[in-house]
Amino acid sequence: MLGNNKSKEKIVSNNQGLLNLIGPGTEIKGSLICEGDIRIDGKVEGTVTVGQRLVVGETGMIIGNVHAAYATIAGSVIGNIQSAQTTLLHSKSSVKGDIHTSQIIIESGARFNGRCVMDNQVSTETIEA
Repeated sequence: MLGNNKSKEKIVSNNQGLLNLIGPGTEIKGSLICEGDIRIDGKVEGTVTVGQRLVVGETGMIIGNVHAAYATIAGSVIGNIQSAQTTLLHSKSSVKGDIHTSQIIIESGARFNGRCVMDNQVSTETIEA
């Protein structure tokens, strides 16, 4: 029956395979929340919360805390990173802040100034500033 609101379908969003992109030259001020994957090649000032994979490209910059399942950094982050799975710092990356992760990979040439805590019980929900 058309127009019948008794049986509404629930739309379930499946973010697998979808990539959100913040391109070069784009600047965002404020909190950013993404349930799937995101690549940042622009600049974000504020907390970044990602349900899956975060990639900060070589031109990307985050000024604020990061919460993600996986974090791959090739650009710069000024703030704390909390990654439930793996954090990868590429050779051209720069991180000024603490990292709390289950596993960390730091390539030769990466700059990291902060503390690192490795723990299998990392949550992406909260991070201490």
